[in-house]
Amino acid sequence: MFENYQFPKDFLWGGAIAANQAEGAFQVDGKGISLADLHKYHKGKTNDEISEEQHKGVSLADIKASIEDKVNYYPKRHGIDFYHTYPEDLALLAEMGFKTFRTSLDWTRIFPTGEEEEPNEAGLKYYDQLIDKIIELGMEPIITILHYETPVEIVLNYGGWHNRKVIDLFEKYGKTVLDRYNKKVKYWIVINQINLIQFEPFNSTAIPYDAVDDYLSATYQAVHNQFVASAKIYEYGKALNPDLMIGTMLADCTAYPFSCDPDDIVLAMKRNRMEYFFADVQFQGEYPQYALNYFAENNINIEITDEDKAILQKNTMDYLALSYYYSQMVDSKKNDLDPASITPNPHLKANPWGWAVDPKGLYNALSQYWDRYHKPIIIAENGFGMYDKLEDGEIHDDYRIDYLSAHLKEMKRAMYDGVEVIAYCAWGPIDIVSCSSAQMEKRYGFIYVDLDNEGNGTGKRIKKDSFSWYKKVIESNGEDLEA
Repeated sequence: MFENYQFPKDFLWGGAIAANQAEGAFQVDGKGISLADLHKYHKGKTNDEISEEQHKGVSLADIKASIEDKVNYYPKRHGIDFYHTYPEDLALLAEMGFKTFRTSLDWTRIFPTGEEEEPNEAGLKYYDQLIDKIIELGMEPIITILHYETPVEIVLNYGGWHNRKVIDLFEKYGKTVLDRYNKKVKYWIVINQINLIQFEPFNSTAIPYDAVDDYLSATYQAVHNQFVASAKIYEYGKALNPDLMIGTMLADCTAYPFSCDPDDIVLAMKRNRMEYFFADVQFQGEYPQYALNYFAENNINIEITDEDKAILQKNTMDYLALSYYYSQMVDSKKNDLDPASITPNPHLKANPWGWAVDPKGLYNALSQYWDRYHKPIIIAENGFGMYDKLEDGEIHDDYRIDYLSAHLKEMKRAMYDGVEVIAYCAWGPIDIVSCSSAQMEKRYGFIYVDLDNEGNGTGKRIKKDSFSWYKKVIESNGEDLEA
């Protein structure tokens, strides 16, 4: 029985954050402006309104207004001040027993505009210290090279990732960090959630929706350019140090069929296949025919050179990093191939942001990805965003413990079935600014940070009940997963 399955002794228990959601220190030590620094807090808007705005994307006028704005609050410019507090924050994670810690390097700390010939040494020195501290505290660093931190000048000067010149700029940045850290960092994720072009369109592609004539083609051209850039980074990294593990990352956006109606089943299959597409290219080294057909049927035009084909074929990724939060469902009578077109699942409850809680969905997703690729998997993100209430100096977050306990049991079930999961990174082990909503009150952490949506508060760190629970999970190497 799967309950008797024992996790590998070297299993990497830990957590994950992104630089842009935690560091703060806006323009400190020469840092440039990234896409995330343009994301303002929409005070007074509902969660649904915030989500709809995020899906819409960003216009050129929005970008220019944000750069010049002296009135509104931009939470990701402040984060939780991790830039200065990382020694204390990492010590708290080490107290839980973390074996690994995933974070990103902010491109704009190292190449502030993306166009500099030489890197910003102050930014590199910061990451020297951060990575050294992670290792000193007994954690294996997992580093994401790009996590929604494209320099804004790349948008203004090149129009975003659909411009092939951006491949060269990113390659220069990637080579710089690989040169610097290839002896310290084994696990690399080149680009965070490379498939989230419909849910995080601007963050993912850096293309303003009003800056191109054919936005859909530009979007998939941007993804293609990211495939090529990732392959080039892979090739360079492996030449530097063959022991590096370099992977791609997906957010799980696969969907269940609403019913056994064949139309529902076929729609779910087609939807899921176009989500697998992003990893199919990077693991199989070529574009699958179903994707080429989809592009032709939808008048999506992409420039793919023979050189591109050769480098993709030669440099397939080592592992899959996966983020999983919720499952989705599609009804052929209501939904179409747009990944944002979904039907609520009546069998599941959701958090206040509409994210359906489905632990078995993680078991299903892990099994499907393993069966398709037979590549090691890192769960790079999994967590429960919720409003936490501070009561007499304590946070009783049983709902988070229940969520994580149920998901870890399903991960264990998948591993019992033979899925090779090598690491589990709980998302936001310390509260950080939400990626999608820019809210601070959408909290994931085992550690509460006393800041509100507008940056007010003491910044004090407070251990939640889930802190002790996750410490127990790690101490027992997953033997004790009970809530």
